[in-house]
Amino acid sequence: MQKLYLYVHPKRLCMKFLLVFLLMVFTCSGQDLSGEELLNRAIAYHDPSGNWSSFNGTLNIHMETPNNPVRKSEIKIDIPKEYFYVKAVSDTTVTEYELNKDNCTIRLNERANLSEDIKEKHNLSCERAMLYKNYYTYLYGLPMKLKDPGTIIADTFLRKEFKGKEYLVLKVTYAETVGNDVWFFYFDPETYAMKVYQFFKGDPKKEGKNTGEYILLTGEFEVEGIKMPKNRAWYYNKDDKYLGTDFLK
Repeated sequence: MQKLYLYVHPKRLCMKFLLVFLLMVFTCSGQDLSGEELLNRAIAYHDPSGNWSSFNGTLNIHMETPNNPVRKSEIKIDIPKEYFYVKAVSDTTVTEYELNKDNCTIRLNERANLSEDIKEKHNLSCERAMLYKNYYTYLYGLPMKLKDPGTIIADTFLRKEFKGKEYLVLKVTYAETVGNDVWFFYFDPETYAMKVYQFFKGDPKKEGKNTGEYILLTGEFEVEGIKMPKNRAWYYNKDDKYLGTDFLK
């Protein structure tokens, strides 16, 4: 009987093995990651040079909400020097908060010597200044801020469809001294870019399931080498009611 020999060109053979290898990598990637490893990949996408810990930059944010004038904010954050400044202009009112370590300064329409009555009328306080600092450094420092002490990262993550798209979803909770909200972060399964985040008050499987909000992230804006979401649209979890959008300029 005559033997038949099948000849395969070396280049085609190499290509075949390469395709099989890439298929195996694609199939396994993401499935073997822990929650912490997923977070690390997301941070590598948004902050590839590790600049957040030494961040010193300015953010200009326009906030648009239904039936309200646009609020324009200039925000300066210098993490190494523990400095925070926000100037917000809404219609004819200009408020400024400045935190320089333990020193707090408040201005209203460029006036710093404000009576207690004026402060109370316009809801101005150093506690509110700290609230703004925590708010802006948290949201615009994501996902890097998920490395902060007191943050509890789930061991695993889920593949979940949200608004017609599939994401890798990471659950994050916090130590009791930090807060009791439950957060979910939605990452692109290919690039690991952060695309959505969502929070609930308390355990979402219990009474908190109709609380909190979700935020859709679109576009990117690079600040000090960090890829930050350009637009953040806010909605209620319970009824998808639109609340407003922050635009990073």
